[in-house]
Amino acid sequence: MTDLPPHGQTWRDWLNTDTPTSRSHARAAAAWHGWLRLKSNHMAMLGLYILIGLVAVAAFAPWIAPHDPLAQNLMNRLQPPGSPGHLLGTDSLGRDILSRMIYGSRITLYIVSLVAMIAPIVGLLVGTIAGYAGGWTDAILMRITDIFLAFPRLVLALAFVAALGAGIENAVLAISITAWPPYARIARAETLTIRNSDFIAAIRLQGARPLRIITRHIWPLCISSLIIRVTLDMAGIILTAAGLGFLGLGAQPPSPEWGAMVAEGRRFILDSWWVATMPGLAIFTVSLAFNLLGDGMRDVLDPKEGGTR
Repeated sequence: MTDLPPHGQTWRDWLNTDTPTSRSHARAAAAWHGWLRLKSNHMAMLGLYILIGLVAVAAFAPWIAPHDPLAQNLMNRLQPPGSPGHLLGTDSLGRDILSRMIYGSRITLYIVSLVAMIAPIVGLLVGTIAGYAGGWTDAILMRITDIFLAFPRLVLALAFVAALGAGIENAVLAISITAWPPYARIARAETLTIRNSDFIAAIRLQGARPLRIITRHIWPLCISSLIIRVTLDMAGIILTAAGLGFLGLGAQPPSPEWGAMVAEGRRFILDSWWVATMPGLAIFTVSLAFNLLGDGMRDVLDPKEGGTR
């Protein structure tokens, strides 16, 4: 069977059909209907547009930034927003704040992307193994998870960074180590619901091994819940990364990391408020965008929601 619209039928009609002709057709139709639900959520779309803008700014930073983010000019230090050649002003070393924020978006996306690839995968592995195996395996893995959940994320990340040493890579590793337990809990709960299903019993009768059952049949059913959690967690990850940068344990000077920029500006907060306020607003905007998009993704991917509100 073909996975393309038949002659005379438009793509929209093909995607809106109630009778898909193949599995891939059904997936495409489900993705299309999910996009329509997401598109109807204006706040979620606002968050998506902000994040698309962030990615575009990070990708084209060398062409967008008006100045070298590391170039110092002590003759122009602490210039207010709107100064000639400096739309958002300059910092204590005369560096252009707008240029540093633009390049700082690359560091933010770097941290978020790595944590989003590491923490959910670790949590998915731990949660599905614990939920499917049960017994002492489940008990040991979940008690380890409880230990990590007992500590505030930022405090635990500070402890790991202090042990590993300051730096952006160590910050990413520390945030990932502290971020995986919630994903493990979600994956375990989903696995406990799925493992006693009739279709899993049928797969076992066909001779499928546990590894195949977990990877081919349980993981795909856990993905939607993890995507929702990842999207909603991005704001917390950004704030944790900014907190580490603020304390001097994240990206090291002269890297234009937003948290470090806020830390530098706190010394001049009364007289030169823009030095700390501008990167702070960037952190707030991106965190809000992830929260808005995550709320919309929950409406689309969570079967309990049943569509838009």
